[in-house]
Amino acid sequence: MSHNHHHLHHHNSNLKIAFFLNLGFTIFEVIGGFYVNSVAIISDAIHDLGDSLSLGSAWYLEKKSKQKPDNNFTFGYKRFSLLGALINSLILILGSFFVIQEAISRILTPEPTNAMGMVTFAIIGVVVNGYAAWKLKEGNSLNEKVVSWHLIEDVLGWIAVLIAAIVLLIWDIPFLDPALSLAISLFILWNVLKRLKETMHIFLQGAPKKIKLQELTNKITSLDFIDSIHHTHLWSLDGEENVFTTHIRLKESVHYSQLLDLRKAVKKRLKPYNFRYLSVEIEEFSDECILQ
Repeated sequence: MSHNHHHLHHHNSNLKIAFFLNLGFTIFEVIGGFYVNSVAIISDAIHDLGDSLSLGSAWYLEKKSKQKPDNNFTFGYKRFSLLGALINSLILILGSFFVIQEAISRILTPEPTNAMGMVTFAIIGVVVNGYAAWKLKEGNSLNEKVVSWHLIEDVLGWIAVLIAAIVLLIWDIPFLDPALSLAISLFILWNVLKRLKETMHIFLQGAPKKIKLQELTNKITSLDFIDSIHHTHLWSLDGEENVFTTHIRLKESVHYSQLLDLRKAVKKRLKPYNFRYLSVEIEEFSDECILQ
């Protein structure tokens, strides 16, 4: 239990670090952008401000998700982390579309840039965002995975800026920077859309992809005395912790001791799946299910 608590605190602390790093760098970008008279850097500062808001909400919702169940949320607050993943995905998608629009505009009408200023900011950007991304790389929740894409996007973006700035110091190719930004934004957008699809599947209580329901059903019905199962439901709270409920119909009447043994056998078959919440109702063969 203490190890698990340390693990949760560790990841929440990483989100906190990533938030303050990103917010501090955003302020630095705004000041520096005006100093070197770079519209590109100021535009990226606006994008990073959105990232900071996203990281802040992720930090809060990830912390909220660790609260214990109560009368308002009897399954606990795990799905608040999922809400964070959804919000962050939408912010990142909107941000990507903004960057794509700006990149296309700059390709069509190239603007001169301060190459040396870009080099300086790019190196700092890679270091700061790279460190924040590294701190979140071990995150397991969808919230943390989506946030990590924010930071990976920034790292790749600054690497592109660094490459473009070095090239611009040698050759005058003004459309190079927006072309690289466009390619990276499309790559990030594709991955975020896949994450959003996964998030929506869990939000709509779809069955976990890693668990084969038919295989699970066969394991239960292969036990002695069991005729069939019905009203079987399988879903995930947050992509990590899963819930399983089912009704088991017996072939014949059994003694109490046999019933206890059967319950143990069912739980043993379900143990490898590590369900966070498990509910199994056993019905006599002559009983009529109240849910039918």
